[in-house]
Amino acid sequence: LFQITAKAAVIFVTLQYNVTIPATEEQSSETISLYHYGIKDLATIFFYMLVAIIIHAIIQEYVLDKINRKMHFSKTKHSKFNESGQLSAFYLFSCVWGTSILVSENYISDPTSLWRDYPHTLIPFQMKFFYILQLAYWFHAFPELYFQKTKKEDIFRQIVYIGLYLFHIAGAYLLNLTHLGLVLLVLHYFVEFLFHISRLFYFSDERYQKGFSLWAVLFVLGRLLTLILSVLTFGFGLARAEDQQLNFSTGNFNILAVRISVLASICMAQAFMMWKFINFQLRRWREHSSSQPQSVKKKFVTPKGKTSRKER
Repeated sequence: LFQITAKAAVIFVTLQYNVTIPATEEQSSETISLYHYGIKDLATIFFYMLVAIIIHAIIQEYVLDKINRKMHFSKTKHSKFNESGQLSAFYLFSCVWGTSILVSENYISDPTSLWRDYPHTLIPFQMKFFYILQLAYWFHAFPELYFQKTKKEDIFRQIVYIGLYLFHIAGAYLLNLTHLGLVLLVLHYFVEFLFHISRLFYFSDERYQKGFSLWAVLFVLGRLLTLILSVLTFGFGLARAEDQQLNFSTGNFNILAVRISVLASICMAQAFMMWKFINFQLRRWREHSSSQPQSVKKKFVTPKGKTSRKER
């Protein structure tokens, strides 16, 4: 019985589509194991989606709920605190892991690796596992809307938020743009982590505003850097590649229509986030201005026929 179930369990637990590249004289001693994607990845994503639900519940039960009971937050602050607590943990974990992959694969020191040797159909274990867990986490966010008893008016906003992540992460994974996708994800996650950790500090002490100021600067710089890297990759690197023919068997999607579509999608996402950012800053400015006491000089008007005390 265990042997039968073990064969099925392997599809869910371990990464599929392993390709072993034998050692050569130029690249010494050890064989290299690389991976590509396929339909069986859905089973792996489903399994780790269940793992993400369990970890989410553990963080909620043993960390966030204990802090909530001590701080006595209102219902609105309670839900926002839980959201920021969960996301800050995920963003921190993803940032550290993603940065370690960027350093180990030399993507930071060599920016041309974002488009060189495209299509990147074969990727290392760490890279594939990173993308599998990213997709699993954002898929787990859908059932969490029910488990967390999200308000009806917030459900649509959350679905759009989750959908944007899934669309762009899955797009980078399926179009073999994993190098660029990893760089942009780490950049975006770092900025988002700073926002949510600043909001956690703000809930503990509403006088804390420095984190939001730093986040505002880095948010704009992050959007600008995202656009620069995207334009360089699609408008300069891939546009000058020799092979620009659509080929599903080799995983080559480097054609003009795909490049324009992906670049337009990234630009629209950045514009959407900037629009949300401007609205957030305007709301913060209105709240800050309304909370400050207005020192208005009261004018005493003396009725006709009566003299003031000083005149008396």
